[in-house]
Amino acid sequence: MPLMYGAQSEGRRDDETMRRFRHDRFGQFIHWGLYSIPAGSWNGVTYDYAAEFLPQSAGIGPARWAGLVDDFAAPEFDPEAWASLAADLGARYVTVTAKHHDGFCLWPSSLTDFTVAATPRGRDVIGELVHAYTARGIAVHLYYSVLDWHHPDWRYAISSSQDEEAFDRYLSYAGEQLRELATRYPNVRGFWFDGTWDESVKANGRWSWEIECMLKRLIPGAIVNSRLRADEHGARHRDSNGALMGDYFSGFERRLPDPWDRTVTAEDWEACVTIPQNSWGYHAGAEVARTHKHPLELLEQLVQAVSLGGNLLLNFGPRGDGSFAPFEKDVVHTLGAWLETNGACIYGCGPADGWDYPGWGYYTADAETGAVYAVVTRIPVSGAIALQLPERTRVRNATAVATGRPVPFAVRDDRTVRFEVDRASVIPLAFALEVEQRDDTAEQPEVNPDLAGI
Repeated sequence: MPLMYGAQSEGRRDDETMRRFRHDRFGQFIHWGLYSIPAGSWNGVTYDYAAEFLPQSAGIGPARWAGLVDDFAAPEFDPEAWASLAADLGARYVTVTAKHHDGFCLWPSSLTDFTVAATPRGRDVIGELVHAYTARGIAVHLYYSVLDWHHPDWRYAISSSQDEEAFDRYLSYAGEQLRELATRYPNVRGFWFDGTWDESVKANGRWSWEIECMLKRLIPGAIVNSRLRADEHGARHRDSNGALMGDYFSGFERRLPDPWDRTVTAEDWEACVTIPQNSWGYHAGAEVARTHKHPLELLEQLVQAVSLGGNLLLNFGPRGDGSFAPFEKDVVHTLGAWLETNGACIYGCGPADGWDYPGWGYYTADAETGAVYAVVTRIPVSGAIALQLPERTRVRNATAVATGRPVPFAVRDDRTVRFEVDRASVIPLAFALEVEQRDDTAEQPEVNPDLAGI
């Protein structure tokens, strides 16, 4: 059907900025704000739901919540240390919450008093982070929630002319804030939108289209995720014709596509995941701590995402004082150490065409050279890894990515080779495969079925 505010292009975007985003594959997500101070508790009661939703969980009104600005001193906040931690993690880009659902701004917005400028911290947090991360070669994306519990003109739905007038004022406010962000920080690479699921936003597809156009005018090459957009019929992410809106699909939250689902490789996508099960901001509750994912589980999610042509955005929730919790530092150490020696199978990689999901791990391939990698994440009890090869493919050599040392293998038949791996290994094992196409044009001898398999 004809659409004015649906997808604005066909196929993958393929300019240099988008290719860089695709090459990076691994990003750090930062959720930090006023919600980091109470860390999931209010008036002596701990709420085990997401820390950033505490105003809703505890029924805290906007005025009471705004009182937290007096406590936002963040004496341990060090933008250089944050950027260094991201580099140690192996992240190639960061997405940081400029404004979350509570409406509090981590930059000194001229459009509201509810900003970091009103806190004891006082300084421009976003500006400091943009400078520190960019200096380390880590691209910056800014998160912006369209949903805003603090602003008096926010509406969840439009049910009257008064609602419509109020929400028009709100959209004007949000648009000017986004213009301000793009103008203040012109070297950011992209914008990550959230809080766009309510009927009020879905009924304003034109606004979402105009915002995307404005940001790309102000920052040529800017990347915008699919969560911003709605068309004139209220379709989100994908328009009413099924075409992707924005530059990549960002609907995978705390989940990944099935590892055998090759349909997702048709477009760029990014999954965002948390370390606790359901909290993005820092949560100090014991029940939430019991849900922390093991660092190797997160590492496997990264490999799985890359094997399907996606990026992984791993969330960190710094504490209210600006420091990182020990469990987050454990994740940094484990993932960073593995990526330091095995990053060749992640950065610049994507799906390995023709190599089906093997069950014991994942295949990735270098997008430029075509080099194939086998990453073993679940070692069979036998220690034997069978590689089912694509048709007319032969493995010439195999090496361990971490060491570059040759790895012996046995050819079982025309489509299968077998590795013996160390069953005691507790970290993913990555192998680089040197492959070639077999010449099957020569006439093959007839096989006696009575002797097959001997």
